[in-house]
Amino acid sequence: MENKYAFYALLDRMQYINRWALMRNSRYENIKEHSFDVAVVAQALAVIHNRLVEQGEAKIKVDPFEIEAYGLYHDCTEIITGDMPTPIKYRNETLKSAYKEVEHEAAESLASQLPDYMRDYYLSLLSPDFSGEEGALKKKLVKSADKIAAYIKCIREKLAGNTEFDSAMATTKETIDKIELEEVRIFMKEFIPSFGLTLDQLNN
Repeated sequence: MENKYAFYALLDRMQYINRWALMRNSRYENIKEHSFDVAVVAQALAVIHNRLVEQGEAKIKVDPFEIEAYGLYHDCTEIITGDMPTPIKYRNETLKSAYKEVEHEAAESLASQLPDYMRDYYLSLLSPDFSGEEGALKKKLVKSADKIAAYIKCIREKLAGNTEFDSAMATTKETIDKIELEEVRIFMKEFIPSFGLTLDQLNN
């Protein structure tokens, strides 16, 4: 069979890459699932940013669908690089810089699996240029969504009685609390408490 463009077939394989691989999970989470969570939260942060936050960075309006797309594609390069634990990825500037270069090369490799007329668009999602004030805000929203999605995973594990995630939960919450975005505080206050409820409680 002729091999045309493998981009979407490769994306489909995100379901085989598990996160939190060094920890005992009550239910494993793959990066395909995680990417959906990040996209949903990132879009919500963008909407909150545009509708409620009225000072500082809020002078910059963002497109919630664009932010959602960045969240959806933020981990796609791990199809090639694998899921490297965060403490290793960001241990020092040398490792951080080297990994960024590897990520960009992985993004170019994935984009090469698309026809010419699509490559530049998808490369801009796989390896975004977050330069300038607006770019920095977009990056912050997606990174914040990534941390919130990780915290939600910790909540799920805690509800399942898995103490393995206790330390990760505390560390992730501490990181989120240090994020200087009002939209993050609003999301954590208004939406996170419901993740601890039962189905019956959610429906009431």
